[in-house]
Amino acid sequence: MCGIVGYVGPKSTLEVLLGGLKRLEYRGYDSAGVSVISGTGLETRKKAGKLDNLVNEITNHPLSEAHIGIGHTRWATHGAPTDGNAHPHLGGPTAKLSLIHNGIIENFSELKAELLAAGTKFASETDSEVAAHLVAAEFEKTGDLPTAFVNVVKRLHGAFTILVIHEDQPDVVLAARRNAPLVIGVGDGENFLGSDVAAFVEHTKRAISVGQDEIVILRANEIEIRTFEGAPVAPVEFEVSWDASAASKGGWSSFMAKEIADQPQAVADTLMGRLESDGSVRLSEIDGLSTEDIKNIDRIVMVACGTAAYACDVAKYAIEKFARIPVQVELSHEFRYRDPIITKNTLIVAVSQSGETMDTLMATRYAKEQGAKVLAICNTQGATLARESDAVIYTHAGPEVAVASTKALVAQITAGYLLALFLASERLAAGCDATDEATLRKLGQELLKMPARVTNVLEGLNEVRALGKEMANAKSVLFLGRNVGFPVAMEGALKLKELAYIHAEGFAAGELKHGPIALIEEGQPVIVIVPSPRDHDSLHPKVISNIQEIRARGAKVIAIAEAGDKEVANFAEHVIYVPQCENIFSSILTVIPLQVFALELSGAKGLDVDQPRNLAKSVTVE
Repeated sequence: MCGIVGYVGPKSTLEVLLGGLKRLEYRGYDSAGVSVISGTGLETRKKAGKLDNLVNEITNHPLSEAHIGIGHTRWATHGAPTDGNAHPHLGGPTAKLSLIHNGIIENFSELKAELLAAGTKFASETDSEVAAHLVAAEFEKTGDLPTAFVNVVKRLHGAFTILVIHEDQPDVVLAARRNAPLVIGVGDGENFLGSDVAAFVEHTKRAISVGQDEIVILRANEIEIRTFEGAPVAPVEFEVSWDASAASKGGWSSFMAKEIADQPQAVADTLMGRLESDGSVRLSEIDGLSTEDIKNIDRIVMVACGTAAYACDVAKYAIEKFARIPVQVELSHEFRYRDPIITKNTLIVAVSQSGETMDTLMATRYAKEQGAKVLAICNTQGATLARESDAVIYTHAGPEVAVASTKALVAQITAGYLLALFLASERLAAGCDATDEATLRKLGQELLKMPARVTNVLEGLNEVRALGKEMANAKSVLFLGRNVGFPVAMEGALKLKELAYIHAEGFAAGELKHGPIALIEEGQPVIVIVPSPRDHDSLHPKVISNIQEIRARGAKVIAIAEAGDKEVANFAEHVIYVPQCENIFSSILTVIPLQVFALELSGAKGLDVDQPRNLAKSVTVE
């Protein structure tokens, strides 16, 4: 969640830190701060609220020129979002040490009691300040900062990325990682640290992912990585595939608006090199799963949280339909706590945009302990989830800055379809029950047409934008769908909750008479995802019946339907048409009007669509 930046090198440290924090704003935060070491010693500035508050504080109380420092944007866990609880935190009676922390220290209470008994005075309510005082005290004993640092982090329980600087060691930044993201940026005579590559991509595209329980000793011309036990770690570099301009608005009113517009490219890039013109699928990057592994799969469990879980719900329909493998979708944070039945023939598919979602990481680690194979679907190079999985399908959506996911979702759904087609083809070749090869090729060719169809959807949403503005005062909106339209309905409701802060619920349309119809009253807005009427086993007549039932009770119906569906117009006040496609692939198209609707309604209410209240982009604690 929190944003972390570290720098050592010849540039103006303050400019590097503030620029990195600016690019990390999307992660969500409620305070910000920096510490630098100048010729006069350690200097710190921090303020609650937006980054502009910190900038104003520095303008009023300037910092000295420096070439080493750390910066932080905080999302409150322990202690309210105040100036005092903002990071960095100072350690020791002389306050020569500065520390920033992402995560939660679970045993902070007993450690704080130990410090209080020794007479330590605290300036905040945070668990992070405990670590600052512990490192400062240990440094007084050992006289060696890396030794003091590792002695302390080995005592900490929970999830953390911690960075430390000390004015008596003005050339080094120390960092430690356990269950929270950390990446090194490799420069020429300078080096960087960040929660993710956005922190330093303006300065370098060379990066190194820091592994679990590893320490980094960073100097301008030296990078040393050790395990918590002191064993050296050989760094493995990777190149960041996008530049800083990809994380800018590029003239759009918001990052969310830009990212909605990026979706044709996100779908196309996720398909590129994986789907041939004849409709066959090639997923060479999942060679961690052998043909025998795929043949022996008897069940797939997909684990994810939030929007990613709805991508899993869509993939479930496709995998079961094409590959004939039973699939269940589990919320990551519930999965391991109910003692699930996992065997060596269970495939875990873990989906996370950042690859750092702590609940999902813990679920996959649990599954691997039970002997299962793990396949990750992830958008972030070098992410923990990708490194810890047996195989990974990267979605190539590019950086997603807005907290509410849009292009990452459609890329995840696309990757789910690719996986379904691939598994079906592999299983068929192994003699298992699956959709025939000719049908699979035809479906693959249909999937190749989706980027153009997404573009078509985006070009025809003026009515949706108008509806969003008109409905700015709505108190509640309901969403209905069936088959792949059901997870789309739930995602539409989530977007409205995230962005507009109003009640919204997504229901399976077949459940309507089992309770939810009691919510319908005169004027109640209901958005219905209508399936294609062209399928032999179409649910179209049943959904039309649902629309008639709610209209009879006074609902205002907005339908999302495919082009050419003439019947639906007789029963809905508004119909938003999307291009025809195979019904199983329709989720990619029908979710986009719901994204735009939430964007416009939220904007009409004057809300910040990129940084909704109380939310963070990447949830890196359980």
